[in-house]
Amino acid sequence: MQISVAWLRSYINPAISTEELVEQLTMAGLEIGSVEPAAAQFSGVVVGEVVAMQQHPDADRLRVCQVAVGAAEPLQIVCGASNVRVGLKIPAALCGAVLPGDFKIKKSKLRGEESFGMLCSEKELGLAADAHGLMELADDAPVGVDIRDYLSLDDVIIEVDLTPNRADCLCVEGLAREVAVLNKMDWSTTQVNNAPISHQDVLTVSVADTAACPRYLGRLINGVNAKAVTPLWMQERLRRSGLRSLGPLVDVTNYVLIELGQPLHVFDAQKLSGGITVRRAKADESLTLLNNQVIQLDTEALVIADDQQALALAGIMGGSNTAVNDETQLVFLECAFFAPEAIAGKARRFGLHTDSSHRFERGVDATLQTRAIERATQLIIDIAGGSVGPITEVTTDATLPQRPAVFLRRLRIEKTLGIVLADEQILDIFQRLGMTAQTQADGWHIVPPGFRFDIVIEADLIEEIARVYGYNNLPSSSLLMRSELSRATEAVLDIDRVKDLLVDRGYQEAITYSFVDEEIQKAIAPEMEVIRLKNPISSELAVMRTTLWCGLLKAALYNTNRQQNRVRLFETGLRFFKKDGETQQQKMLAGLVLGGAYSEQWGLQARKVDFFDIKADLQALFVLTGCEVQFLSAQQSALHPGQAAEILSSDGDSIGWLGMLHPTLEKQLGFDTPVFLFEMDQNLVLNKRIPVFKSLSKYPSVRRDLALIVKEDVAVQAIISCIKGSAETALQDVIVFDIYRGKGVDEGSKSVALSLIMQDDTQTLTDSEIDAIVGRLLTLLTEQMNAKLRD
Repeated sequence: MQISVAWLRSYINPAISTEELVEQLTMAGLEIGSVEPAAAQFSGVVVGEVVAMQQHPDADRLRVCQVAVGAAEPLQIVCGASNVRVGLKIPAALCGAVLPGDFKIKKSKLRGEESFGMLCSEKELGLAADAHGLMELADDAPVGVDIRDYLSLDDVIIEVDLTPNRADCLCVEGLAREVAVLNKMDWSTTQVNNAPISHQDVLTVSVADTAACPRYLGRLINGVNAKAVTPLWMQERLRRSGLRSLGPLVDVTNYVLIELGQPLHVFDAQKLSGGITVRRAKADESLTLLNNQVIQLDTEALVIADDQQALALAGIMGGSNTAVNDETQLVFLECAFFAPEAIAGKARRFGLHTDSSHRFERGVDATLQTRAIERATQLIIDIAGGSVGPITEVTTDATLPQRPAVFLRRLRIEKTLGIVLADEQILDIFQRLGMTAQTQADGWHIVPPGFRFDIVIEADLIEEIARVYGYNNLPSSSLLMRSELSRATEAVLDIDRVKDLLVDRGYQEAITYSFVDEEIQKAIAPEMEVIRLKNPISSELAVMRTTLWCGLLKAALYNTNRQQNRVRLFETGLRFFKKDGETQQQKMLAGLVLGGAYSEQWGLQARKVDFFDIKADLQALFVLTGCEVQFLSAQQSALHPGQAAEILSSDGDSIGWLGMLHPTLEKQLGFDTPVFLFEMDQNLVLNKRIPVFKSLSKYPSVRRDLALIVKEDVAVQAIISCIKGSAETALQDVIVFDIYRGKGVDEGSKSVALSLIMQDDTQTLTDSEIDAIVGRLLTLLTEQMNAKLRD
């Protein structure tokens, strides 16, 4: 929010510089984002009055003006502005003046006529981005006075970056209250008098949704002059608040918004049909807003309506059909309190963000409406005239926000802040903040005012004491902590060690959104129930991911579309799924590889990455844990039917999946090369087998090679598991070194060549003992695998 320091100082003017004021507000939690001058630098410009004017003899569009500037004689100045006229008071730049952009005014001749200065517009003084004529000053502007003094242009504009909880400071009075508290000064609010009632005309007002609109006020003002000129002082204050003048009626509502923090709206009452109703919109009802945007409403939108149609989006923006214009004579002035819950998020749904919605979303004082409508009425009558009707008010006390007392313990202040304050000092702080305090034996019952929605718990009150007392004034002390180091279990592998391994093997860590596109989610995991977000950021981030593959595939595609032909990514994160009707989350480790098996080089023949490359990466990972796992061929909807494996622990628990992306998905997502994926339960991956010491045998080991004929569908892993599951204590290891299909092997079968490593701890194995072990293993393999020894 932008605010004029001069306007702020009209309420409270502490004897400190602007720099000190900015520092003071920032340290009180109201960060100042920028400090800028209210006007560009210029000099030599005074208030002038056109006392005589005649047509330029050689130019149709120029006028030769006699301009009084406070000197003994008027100056002759040639001007081409369309609005120049006798009696007009304007800024006059004298010879020697320097305008913004280092533009110097000198005596000159225009088409043969001497000109001793220049009459200025707002644009030429740097007060506006554009202008359509001379800047017109008030009739009572003192001729000859420096324009900077007359308009108080030696002012500073500060931009206050407020956190959402401090909506009370979204106005001049709110900031003035803060400055008064910080400087321990008294201040007073703007004096508002009730406007005298001139007629009894009213509009009927009904509120259908009292929870969303607990209070609604409105009144008719007849005979206004919408063509009246907004006073320059009001235009300037609005300009310095970042708002341009839009006519007296709209300017007044904007002015009260900045001054008091209460949004208002003014309707052209002659365009209304019947009374006013605050209700929820009807399905498929449309509304054309003031910015000419046509929106389609739904039943969640709160609107202001007459007997025929919706007139405005409540608390956000009015409609163009009932907007005031220069012909408006009868207006209906609206001032309401809308519950923050009813407005929050509604503007964003329609791509809007207005000063009104910004305040209502954060909370407006529910006791402010009567004062605000009277203040606006007062200003409209002073500027545009008119006769005032009575206020029509609809208030539902039961739905107005309640401000329950919060108990503040005396000892809690000392324990939290490390300071001891006198009771009188604490009471003074809260009373200056507008709160009501009732002293108890061990503390205070504090009732927050209506404009402080953020005061809910004891910690909020302690924070108020801290920032008013001054964070810099709080004592600093070393943090004393008595903690016991927790035990690091050896049975769990550190996830960072896993990440390091994957990085060493050429992977890069990715961090993707937990929100994904529903279409991609259903394509990858069609069997999983999607968990939709109630308020998604966009349609591409509408559901929670049930697998980390969604984000990794999107990241890989993004890279391949940018000439990255070799991609290796991994991610650790949560997946979300429904179980027994409840939303569950699970830590996962997932990865993806595509492109070449090696980085570009000359030592090895280039080839594409395959299933066994990514399997080797996972086997290296499980070496870290010391646990044995099995890769069993299985079916998974997102993976290629012939290149997919389920990863099982030695206990038979499913750890995860490994395989090539299904060709259909590969084509659907836009890949032009095979993509290999893995995803595993992070907790199961990190289970680590604690090493147990085993003495080395001093006796030699023996190796026997076997070639077994088995059916094609028999997995090699099943053969290894069968051998290792035997009761042979001398068997140390099983190594597969060849798989053969072809001549000499029946179709539908394969030859698996493997080595048996045997060693005894107590003796050297004899040939007969070795043969007996091999014989028992062959018998076992024949019984369980239907294997036979190859001839």
